[in-house]
Amino acid sequence: MATQPMLKFVTVERTMPSKRAVKTRKSDFDEIYSDFSAARVKEQSSRCSQCGVPYCQTHCPLHNNIPDWLLLTAQNRLEEAYHLSQETNTFPEICGRICPQDRLCEGNCVIEQSGHGTVTIGSVEKHITETAWQEGWVKPLQPAFERSEHIAIIGAGPGGLAAAQMLRETGLQVTIFDRYDRAGGLLTYGIPGFKLEKDVVMRRIDHLKQSGIKFKMNYDVNENHFKEIRAAHNATIIATGVYKSRSLDIQGVNKPGVIEAIDYLTASNRKSFGDNVIDFDSGLLNAKGKRILVIGGGDTAMDCVRTAVRQGATSVKCLYRRDRINMPGSQREVYNAEEEGVEFKWLSAPESIKVVLSEVTGTDATSLSVSVNQIRLGAPDTTGRRIPEKVDGAVYNEEADLIIKAIGFEPENLPQLFGEPQLEVTRWGTIKAEAISGKTALNDVYAIGDIVRGASLVVWAIRDGRDCANAIVAELNKSTAIAAE
Repeated sequence: MATQPMLKFVTVERTMPSKRAVKTRKSDFDEIYSDFSAARVKEQSSRCSQCGVPYCQTHCPLHNNIPDWLLLTAQNRLEEAYHLSQETNTFPEICGRICPQDRLCEGNCVIEQSGHGTVTIGSVEKHITETAWQEGWVKPLQPAFERSEHIAIIGAGPGGLAAAQMLRETGLQVTIFDRYDRAGGLLTYGIPGFKLEKDVVMRRIDHLKQSGIKFKMNYDVNENHFKEIRAAHNATIIATGVYKSRSLDIQGVNKPGVIEAIDYLTASNRKSFGDNVIDFDSGLLNAKGKRILVIGGGDTAMDCVRTAVRQGATSVKCLYRRDRINMPGSQREVYNAEEEGVEFKWLSAPESIKVVLSEVTGTDATSLSVSVNQIRLGAPDTTGRRIPEKVDGAVYNEEADLIIKAIGFEPENLPQLFGEPQLEVTRWGTIKAEAISGKTALNDVYAIGDIVRGASLVVWAIRDGRDCANAIVAELNKSTAIAAE
């Protein structure tokens, strides 16, 4: 009788891929986790309990067939495991790296709940897909037949790319329009390399190009462009994401040395491509030799503090108005940041910013002083999160040379930008769209991802892109069938 390959969580302990030493990883932007060895990934996959109700799959936005590809991996059937993972996830090599598994699949693992430590799902997913690329199992799409319909996608982020791949698989002609010079959206210019190395993103984009998807870059869609795009295509998907930084309403927020997180991260990522970035080279968007203060507690704030460490900041602090338990960012990222020397100032909110003479450099250079109010958590709001309340009289100062605002993003005014007032939006400025299909108030116009949800996870954008693509194909097939009658 063959040995049972699974349910070894009692005898096999949970392990993560080894992390590079702190001193080494702080000096570059390479990913901090190594890959599992073939033997270790097989061993860790065998810990899966193959439970009857797989909560890991239920709590994955893509509903990945996690127990099944863990079983295949434990049986050393990696090619089958890859194809199974690809059925539900357009970019498993990306999700395996940047999904907050601790809040999604791994956080809901049954054996984690029983005290045995979760299966390291994300690391296994990464290994499966990297093996697939190395072995040549990832091939350009070859549709069974070419269709005549043309689909336009505005935005080359994860949602737009996922929709493009799904549409192209059916033989549709797909063109992606994007304002930047490289595709990928926040995958390219927002997420730092220590979480997602850029050659991983560029490799996937090259794969999509080889599959026949067309890219029109440096294309900032305005009123005339939007009309032209709609007229030339059978359907248009808006997948622009949300890039407008949320405002911080305090005195002194517009002082020199107070910058936006998206500008800071984009400059850093452009330097990793070897681009000429004037604002980085001048020091405006560079943390080297500076005391850094990041305001915010989400994943973007974590990206900023860890980027500042690698740029050679003299100190890095993160100011957040709630406590550690209630912060929206990944706890794994917080732990990594603490390892790298970041200091977190919990239950702290900025009151005002003023310019002062620097006591650090001993020169006439100026620095910034932030008046900070200590916070206590009050009653829960409608979402269940406790409301931050100021503690009267509990104010202190934080000194900094560069302050980075990482408090979230808002949508641009797309009806105005596209010259289309009939494009309905919510009171938050996000586009109104049907659930699953992504249909908007405009005929043959769809919307997906953050421009509908607000700032959210990459995995949700991928889910939206896939669902929308399926809805468009169904609509086109229905129209074709009616025309044939």
